[in-house]
Amino acid sequence: MELKINIPEINLSEEDLKILLSIKLFEEEIISLGKAAEIAGYSEKTFTEIMLHKGKPPLFYKEMNLTEELNNA
Repeated sequence: MELKINIPEINLSEEDLKILLSIKLFEEEIISLGKAAEIAGYSEKTFTEIMLHKGKPPLFYKEMNLTEELNNA
């Protein structure tokens, strides 16, 4: 699927917009890390490095899941 969006002139490149959109969709748990990397046009490894560089965690643990994981360790 291809989507075209007309956005008023802003000081961001198409590449930056793809990265920002991908990160936001991933953070909102709408898409997986792999799909976010694909949308941004990078490998999962490179996309993960981009996220870390931007201070965004590439993994999310809900509080209950983290506590559960620690209890099971």
